Amino acid sequence: MAALSSIKNIGPAFEASLKSVGIATAEELFELGADVAYAKLLEGGSKPHFIPYYVLHMALQGRPWNDCKGEEKKALRRQFDKIKAQSFDADRSELERMLNLIGVVEARK
Repeated sequence: MAALSSIKNIGPAFEASLKSVGIATAEELFELGADVAYAKLLEGGSKPHFIPYYVLHMALQGRPWNDCKGEEKKALRRQFDKIKAQSFDADRSELERMLNLIGVVEARK
């Protein structure tokens, strides 16, 4: 099993964030894919930000983080907005998010 940091663009902070939501190896990350992994980060309490989302996509393709441009970047932005709408609830408090993670509070739709 390879470390997450063995993937280009995944540094120690991003690795720690992924591990905090149960993604521990490079193989697990590749299997999940960027969209599912990013949704897990949001559901785990990370605040949505487009740059880490597209960096994750570039990382899984073995491309430099800043290689995303033009129509590809626009398409990723649309997908990011969908994931954000489905996986992040700005009205939920941090306590509610944590309770949801352990199954105490039902997820809001």
